[in-house]
Amino acid sequence: DLKERLGNIVIGYNKEKQPVTARDLNAHGAMTVLLRDAIAPNLVQTLEHTPAMIHGGPFANIAHGCNSVMATRTALKLADFVVTEAGFGADLGAEKFIDIKCRASGIRPSAVVLVATVRALKYHGGVKLPELTNENLEALTEGMANLRRHLRNISDVYGLPPVVAINRFPSDTDAEVAKLIELVEAEGATAFEATHFSNGGAGAEELAKGVLAAIEGGGGEGFSFVYDDALSLKDKAAAVATKVYGAEGVTFDGKAARRLERIEAEGYGHLPVCMAKTQYSFSTDPSKLGAPSGHTVNIREVRLAAGAGFVVMVTGDIMTMPGLPKIPASEHIDVDDNGNIIGLS
Repeated sequence: DLKERLGNIVIGYNKEKQPVTARDLNAHGAMTVLLRDAIAPNLVQTLEHTPAMIHGGPFANIAHGCNSVMATRTALKLADFVVTEAGFGADLGAEKFIDIKCRASGIRPSAVVLVATVRALKYHGGVKLPELTNENLEALTEGMANLRRHLRNISDVYGLPPVVAINRFPSDTDAEVAKLIELVEAEGATAFEATHFSNGGAGAEELAKGVLAAIEGGGGEGFSFVYDDALSLKDKAAAVATKVYGAEGVTFDGKAARRLERIEAEGYGHLPVCMAKTQYSFSTDPSKLGAPSGHTVNIREVRLAAGAGFVVMVTGDIMTMPGLPKIPASEHIDVDDNGNIIGLS
């Protein structure tokens, strides 16, 4: 599979404007040799000595947002239950996990754990950042519109049972946590306070029991992709925008539309789409909080990732290079006079 995907990478175009792949250059064999051992998943252990596979996992706002198929399949052979992360909101990580990773692998999840915080919902309810530590049940109720859409996407669009994990912060009040549990239950889902950050695994025990209950209740039987393989790339993007983002439709800049036509003509129309979009909003405008509807998703750039097996649709002002700190960690890493590595922590 690795050799096949490396061979599919389009590295340029010939004079006839036909795609040239790594396979055409007979380079994919050597590339596979270089990556054969590096492709193995990394086995690490948590602070409580449980195993975890760390393998890939790019940001879901600019890429597919989940770890490798190899890591998940390996974990499934070693444990009764496997939890895998799909980053950022369920409009990004979860959609890509389902429409890209599950489509390519045949893996089907049994339930979805949707992580929410009181702080984030108050922010979506209009509270400014400096005031998020103040109790505000009204803003929490208003911000529930955001979580409500995520819940409905998971159950109605993806066809999976959602379980909400309330990642509790020290500033969250008992009244706010109780209110959030009540709001989630009103949507027909269950929510559990999770204090694993401070209490380790014990702080997520009730959450784990809730997830098991969802699985044992027949979770995953209604699983569904957001779009069919047979749709055009433009229609796939429109399906994600309208079904998941609540948008009215999609538009394409001229260059993006021409690129899309060319990709279709080259025979890549069967691939899934990978939307590059801000993680702060269901729209492409990070300032539109809550659950905006009726907006238009404009696609300004289209990129073919033939090796990975999807087509990237770049929306809004999103940058596909992750943000880096002003002072990178590399400036603190060195080797001392005795040959010891320093500055890793």
